[in-house]
Parts: sequence; structure tokens; C-alpha cells
Amino acid sequence: MTNAPLIDLRDTTKKYDDGPPALAGVTLSVASGECVAILGHSGSGKSTLLNLIAGLDRPSSGSVTVDGTRVDRLGEAGSAKYRRASIGMIFQFFNLLDDLTVLDNVMVPAQLAGMGKGEAKRRVIELLGSLGIDRHVKAYPQRLSGGQRQRVAVARALMNKPALLLADEPTGALDSSSAEDVRRLLLDLNSEGQTILLVTHDVQLAASTARRTIELVDGAVERDVINYGNGAGLAARTPPTRQTGAVG
Repeated sequence: MTNAPLIDLRDTTKKYDDGPPALAGVTLSVASGECVAILGHSGSGKSTLLNLIAGLDRPSSGSVTVDGTRVDRLGEAGSAKYRRASIGMIFQFFNLLDDLTVLDNVMVPAQLAGMGKGEAKRRVIELLGSLGIDRHVKAYPQRLSGGQRQRVAVARALMNKPALLLADEPTGALDSSSAEDVRRLLLDLNSEGQTILLVTHDVQLAASTARRTIELVDGAVERDVINYGNGAGLAARTPPTRQTGAVG
């Protein structure tokens, strides 16, 4: 048994050119079972952080470890395998394939991972049932509401039972009612033990969904706080570690 965090970044910096870094010496950890929101305005470094954790990019210095894997040391093939095995991702604009049914969209990750068709189909039906959209299994995405499409995207993200669910502005393209449905869905998933990293610029969504909020400013951690009472109050977790002179 180990108490190692699920996500562990150590002095992680990312530079894209000769200017200030997009991410500036960030050190943070996320425990298994946590729901953590990464908050910040455009250019704060949120997307860079997400890409490093997802293995879509490599840091210029420092380390990125997720679920025991040194993600920063992986090659292209290793990164793809890591994402299939350990990461589920949901996005603002769903990223569903319009020419595939709901069933086939959700099955894509399983097919890429080599899961048998029968097993994959059973897993899809189980997920869609738990998310309340099993009646749409034969529908095409364009026939669904925004909230329903996001639920399909969540099912797809959970298909391979990932250790970590990355949610990148998951309510940004939804009306208020659908956004509330997705927020409650994330809360339910976390209550069942799913580790979630929620990336958003929406302070209210962060405070009402995550138990902890990490705010990035200019590529560095400005504050790291615990959200009490579903976001009703905030209490300091760690002192600010912001480094100046960086841009996201």
C-alpha cells in the first residue's frame, strides 16, 4: 500500500519560446478520490497544465507523475497507451463523432484499447444506464440536447475505467439547466470515488463542484484552498506560491 498522490507535479515549468513560461515552477499534488478545480482566466496556464497531465505535451523542466507513471518521460506511443489506460477526458464541445451512434461513440476508447466487442457493448449499456441515457443508445449525437451529449461524452471518458477524469470547461457550451445536470453528475461520480480534475474559469462552478480549488495566475499557483459547504466558504490550504513574470 502507498499513500502517493494520484497526480504529482514537482517544480514543473513549460516554455514555448523565449518569452515568460506558460507554466512557472508549479508544484502540486492531488490525492486519489479528490475532486479538484483548476481555476484561472484565459492565459493563466490552465490548458498547459491539463496538457501536461494528459501527456499531450512535455514540460521544459520538472516532473509530472500520474497514477505512478512518469508522464514527462513517455514517448508518443507510451503517451497514447497511458491516456487509454489511465485518463478519461471530457471537453466543452463534446468532441463526439456525428456519423456514429451513441453506442459506437462510447465504444471508441474500448476498441482502441483492444477490448472485445461483447464486453465493450455490455460496458456501454451499463454506463449509459447509470447516466440515464440508455434509451438513446441508437441515436446520433446531433439529435440529442447539449446536456445529453455531454453525458455521452462522460460515458465515453469512463469507458476504460480511468484513474483520472479530466473535465475541460465541461459546462461551457451548455444552458443553465444542462450545466446544473452535468455539475450534479460530476458530484455523483466523485462521491463514488472517481478522481476528477475540473479545469474552468467559472468561480461558481469550481466552488460548488470541487472540494478544493487551485487558482493559477500567470502560470503559477496563486492560491490553493479547501471549499467548505459546497462552496459556501473558503479556507486557506497553503500559502500562495506565485512566481511573477510568467504568462499562460
